[in-house]
Amino acid sequence: MPIVSNSQDLKKRLDALKKDPFIAIDTEFMRERTYYPILCLVQIAGESDAFAIDPLAEGLDLEPLFALLKNKKIVKVFHAAEQDIEILYKLAGFMPAPLFDTQIAAQVLGYGEAVGYGNLVKILTGETIDKSSRFTDWSHRPLSPAQIEYALADVTHLRHVYVKLAQEIEDKKRGSWFAEETKDLTNPEHYEFHPENAWKRFKVRHASPSFLGILSALAEWRERLAQSRNVPRGRIIRDEGVLEIAAARPATKEDLQKLRHLHPSVFKERVLMEGVLEAVVKGLKYPAPKQKNQFDFDKDSALLELLRVLLKAQCEEHNVARVVVANDEDLKRIAHFSEEDLKGNNDIRAMQGWRLKVFGEAALKLKRGELALTGTSKKVQVITLEGVKVPAEKKATAKPRNRK
Repeated sequence: MPIVSNSQDLKKRLDALKKDPFIAIDTEFMRERTYYPILCLVQIAGESDAFAIDPLAEGLDLEPLFALLKNKKIVKVFHAAEQDIEILYKLAGFMPAPLFDTQIAAQVLGYGEAVGYGNLVKILTGETIDKSSRFTDWSHRPLSPAQIEYALADVTHLRHVYVKLAQEIEDKKRGSWFAEETKDLTNPEHYEFHPENAWKRFKVRHASPSFLGILSALAEWRERLAQSRNVPRGRIIRDEGVLEIAAARPATKEDLQKLRHLHPSVFKERVLMEGVLEAVVKGLKYPAPKQKNQFDFDKDSALLELLRVLLKAQCEEHNVARVVVANDEDLKRIAHFSEEDLKGNNDIRAMQGWRLKVFGEAALKLKRGELALTGTSKKVQVITLEGVKVPAEKKATAKPRNRK
């Protein structure tokens, strides 16, 4: 029976997996119409069994599943685990552990920046995954045999992917790299979204204090209302509407009606109109939220481009994905700050731990003028220079300079 929908069968199937050293897990969910995702299917594969669990089945007791996820003797294997873990954490209130994310493992081993599951399966097993049921409405019942087969394929292949990646991590002695990358993934705080931080979802630069204050108040109000109604944020007000309100600072209903990006439903519901206007008033009194320092990178642009090339070269040399070594914000800070300020800077992950050896030290040498970059049509080469000093006026400034 590929799909389990009653408590007795579920306990029996899960009990049989307790002896396995690992289980592969995947979930199917829907969140298009709700704020919180609806868990529609859980797929599990051990060494000798694979089946799906129907969490929408009436009266199904999921406690045996939660007990298995708590079992410290069994590794829980996911691919791109963040959304799966978020759903399970919200549902059960704990973190599955120990955990192995095959996407992170693949990045640490140099298989790609964000290698897709289908490609990874093809590379490691030679098998091709059928994606014909990819856009299934998983909340619809009954599910067809083809849909269930598609869902189970994700975890049956995942078993073999896990075994190969785990062995490769051990062979290359990258266990510490992998552990550091999964640290945030297993931190409960990572899945706690606080409405007062909702404004951070918006990519805003060089905004006025009044704009940021209104944005902060309005985003927080929208988030709380969306949570209480369990509807997507956009069902309250779309993002472009939030930004337009923050810029226009409407004081009356008539002011709101002049805005382009507000859905007519806003004007049909008094609580929405009043909520928006109250958030604007509140936001004008807010102290503007602090943004990250916005540096003037124009003078650093040449060095920044060289650092991007160096990062690519170093990651190719060490066979690791760039995304796990440094992001563009890290590179901007490395280009801008002095070496003294960079050392031990906890805000720049490229200057810490194994990343310092892979890239950080080379980046500092590049800033000192001790490295040069050249290359062929196929590969960038890093050349060590000796006895070359960088003129003082070309050294990075010690302190950040805010853009005006």
